[in-house]
Amino acid sequence: MAIQYKSLAASLAGLLALAVSSGASAVDAASASGPSAHDFSFQSSHGDPVPLADYKGKLVLIVNTATECGFKGQLSDLQVLHETYADQGLVVIGVPSNDFGGQEPRSNEEMTGFCEARFGTKFPLMEKTHVKGDQAHPFYKWAADTLGMAARPYWNFHKYLVGPDGSIVAWFSTPTKPTAPKVIASIEEQLGQLSLSDTPGAVGNGN
Repeated sequence: MAIQYKSLAASLAGLLALAVSSGASAVDAASASGPSAHDFSFQSSHGDPVPLADYKGKLVLIVNTATECGFKGQLSDLQVLHETYADQGLVVIGVPSNDFGGQEPRSNEEMTGFCEARFGTKFPLMEKTHVKGDQAHPFYKWAADTLGMAARPYWNFHKYLVGPDGSIVAWFSTPTKPTAPKVIASIEEQLGQLSLSDTPGAVGNGN
């Protein structure tokens, strides 16, 4: 247990040392000519393909989760975002991972049931996925290559906000709660631009 908490402390220390503006960063141009998030696909916890291209035109918050992490209370916060903003165009996606501290020991089926029973989650959860290193899911490799070392996950509950065009418009580090003012501000700003682009005759200024 002591080793696990030392690992957590070391990981968070590295995260905070590299992070910009206390762990949040707006991304001016995630990729000028390369792929976007819409080029990647996850698998749901039930084994069904979940192409991110299905969410073109929507705002997507992608978070690597773990049910035994000390930050697992953020699952409830993610559900709050889902309930508050889903009708306005926000999609919350949980990507369970056992990469940090072995804190996701449950099977895909167990994870889904536990999260719903304990935290009331209704947003989609993917299958257990690697998010770091050589085995990382292609989305996470792309995000790290595109945004740089500071923006990659250093622990559970790292957050990427993907704009309607598939670019990463912001990211937030582990300690930043999904309901933190800066996260809400980014979400509402992007949803406001999304609403403008959907208005007949309006010129969209979103990403």
